[in-house]
Amino acid sequence: MVSGMATKKVTVTIPEELLDEIRADAAERGLSAYVTDALRVKRDRDRLVELVDWLQEEYGPVAEEESAAALAELDEIDAEHDRRRAQHGGVGEAA
Repeated sequence: MVSGMATKKVTVTIPEELLDEIRADAAERGLSAYVTDALRVKRDRDRLVELVDWLQEEYGPVAEEESAAALAELDEIDAEHDRRRAQHGGVGEAA
């Protein structure tokens, strides 16, 4: 979390099994920092979806080959993230 940033306490309901997994992953950073990061990632992805939708409206759909190449690259990034996480025990390691 960014120091000096105003914060507000909220209550959310999360499935117990998911919360247990998140607490294990959050460990040293803490649950609030983990959830804050996750919400930022979700917000950023939502904005990217909006951008993609707009670009497709302006310039037409992405070609099948381009889409497949982008998805393959994302799979490689995910696999690298999983490898790094496994090497470092999954704690505090960014991809």
